[in-house]
Amino acid sequence: MPIRDTESRNLLRRLQAVMAEAAQGQERLDRIVNLVATSMRTEVCSIYLHRDANTLELCATFGLKPEAVHVTRMRVGEGLVGRVARYRQAINTPDAPSTKGFRYMPETGEEVYSSFLGVPIQRLGERLGVLVVQSKDARDYSEDEIYALEVVAMVLAEMTELGAFVGEGEALRPRHREQVLIRGITGQEGSAEGVVHLHDPRVVVTNPVAEDPEQEKARLSEAIEKMRLSVDKMLTDIGHDREQAEVIEAFRMFAYSRSWLRRMEADIDAGLTAEAAVEKEQTAARARMAAADPYLRDRLADLDDLSNRLLRMLTGQGRATSNLPEGAVLVARNIGPGELLEYGRRLKGVVLEDGAVGSHAAIVARAWAIPLVLQASGITTEALSGDPILVDGDQGVVHLRPDEAVRAAFADKLAMQAEAQKRYASIRDRSCVTADGHRIELLMNAGLMADLPSLPSSGAEGVGLFRTELQFLTRNKVPRRAELAALYATVMDAAQGKPVNFRTLDIGSDKVLPYMKKQDEPNPALGWRAIRVGLDKRGVMRMQLQALLRAAQGRPLSIMFPFIAQLEEFLAARAHLYREIHREKSLGHVLPESLRIGAMLETPSMAFSPRKFFEEADFISIGGNDLKQFFFAADRENERVRRRYDTLNVSFLSLIEQIVGRCAETNTPVSFCGEDAGRPVEALCFAAMGLRSLSMRPASIGPVKHILLRSNLAEVKAVIAEAREAGEQTVRPAVMEYLRNR
Repeated sequence: MPIRDTESRNLLRRLQAVMAEAAQGQERLDRIVNLVATSMRTEVCSIYLHRDANTLELCATFGLKPEAVHVTRMRVGEGLVGRVARYRQAINTPDAPSTKGFRYMPETGEEVYSSFLGVPIQRLGERLGVLVVQSKDARDYSEDEIYALEVVAMVLAEMTELGAFVGEGEALRPRHREQVLIRGITGQEGSAEGVVHLHDPRVVVTNPVAEDPEQEKARLSEAIEKMRLSVDKMLTDIGHDREQAEVIEAFRMFAYSRSWLRRMEADIDAGLTAEAAVEKEQTAARARMAAADPYLRDRLADLDDLSNRLLRMLTGQGRATSNLPEGAVLVARNIGPGELLEYGRRLKGVVLEDGAVGSHAAIVARAWAIPLVLQASGITTEALSGDPILVDGDQGVVHLRPDEAVRAAFADKLAMQAEAQKRYASIRDRSCVTADGHRIELLMNAGLMADLPSLPSSGAEGVGLFRTELQFLTRNKVPRRAELAALYATVMDAAQGKPVNFRTLDIGSDKVLPYMKKQDEPNPALGWRAIRVGLDKRGVMRMQLQALLRAAQGRPLSIMFPFIAQLEEFLAARAHLYREIHREKSLGHVLPESLRIGAMLETPSMAFSPRKFFEEADFISIGGNDLKQFFFAADRENERVRRRYDTLNVSFLSLIEQIVGRCAETNTPVSFCGEDAGRPVEALCFAAMGLRSLSMRPASIGPVKHILLRSNLAEVKAVIAEAREAGEQTVRPAVMEYLRNR
């Protein structure tokens, strides 16, 4: 007899009644297993919940030995129950002992039961436990019975989320109340204490059991119609952009999927509310996503997004970028630069479950100098809005709901940092001259107008790198020339006469414009990017160069071209600029008072380029991030290799020394720009190698100046030379020992 419709609804109503009864967590679990076993006419029903991420514990049973409750435990993947948990798929077998992976648990008395049906208890990708029924006869459970058990498991997942089973014991502990340590990777250094603000708030289904299936289907139909209209509007709003239209069209296909709608309606017929049905299908999609290939994972992510939209419409629980709490730390699976900019600098930190060190979000976080932790696995399922959170960007660690001991230790760290900042403020206006008399120019990196107020307060002597691509990355269409000219003029106004080096558009690789077709390249970092795009897409380069020339309004202008890999590229780019100067002059426009044309040295090839390159460039900026990844053949987006090679490796320092020497031969100014320039020990070693100009994020200028003012570069260079002569791979230990002794 099918259980999917009437019997399933009856089971859920009885389950709802049990949930409504006054009872403690253990008592409620005991009643549920009794109810499910009776309703499904099985001799055993058991609930296993996660004690921790890798361990399951028998928390309630009807039919197995009662003394096994809270005693029987297994690892994820161990036994049939552990396999259900690991693979998030049902196991249905009439002969459990002969099934692959079976493990006998003698204390349970389950040896007399032959058939086994286990389904995962999970919610939106989070594993919560396993629901099992067993019988003595060799019974193959029907599809309707499997479905019914999955519906019950879904309700149990919602009730677990709402704290219905809280009680004594690890597996019955309150969810989202204990402290959690999550390890990720550093996206931006710094420390922050605040409260969680979820970018996509967790939608809680408070009543998963339906009273009137027809009414629930009507609610679902109304919400889907609204969602489809919003997707259709997205398609209309993008205009004639064919690439974006293809993306939205694929998104629209899911919104109009009949099979998706039929599955949700079947869930409602089985007794679930509209929102519970949406979440059940979303959970199933998330489980499939975990095992899918990258292409299918992207498609399932579209379905995940649509499910979130539907849940918000059905529950009225939405996303808020305004009314941020005091001390908000943004927590998200991932986020684009435009969305992040909407929050503004009110954020104290950002924690992402995904993301890469070169992502757009990381660029914005560095510009704001707020701590960022990436690849913090599980943070979006563990955190709730309002939870206390400590972000340690230096270590790539997040403390969620920390206890007093952790808070006290973190407070000490913040106090030490605040004290250090006071010391740095006292030297802000001093020239950076080392103990042995070498003048070092300290510049700041920028890319947003919000960065410019940091120029006077940081003690920077100018902007060594202004990233012009951020204005392109945060828009849905190409900005107009007049808009760019006004922006660049505002940047120069804010600099108040201090030099600003504008880097032309550096896109491609990890920086893909929303309105530009992504290139299918096997290795984007070595592909069509930066100056290569500029020389091929001449219209975009021309428009940007015109905007820069007009923004100068007769003032000095400094422009540098990114990712130059050979002399001809620099000469071709400079020729473009000369043509635009000639055109501006012929139109009667005011030309810059003076013009400096430089190049970013980011490929090892340019360290060995002809002397003419160093003669023709007005200045050179060493792009340390890219240069290091190409020098060591270690992708800076790949966590397995990016930290494998030390910046203070003898070979890399020798390359820097060679570049400085070649620039000295032609009297060409040279600076180092990149994350490593803002690390005090690295900055000290660069200065010892002969660099007299360093560009970094504003917050790093104080610590770098502090160490340089107290250091003797001749002594540091001697330490480096001694380590090199001794055949050391890196000079870091020797330099650190020197600093400790001083």
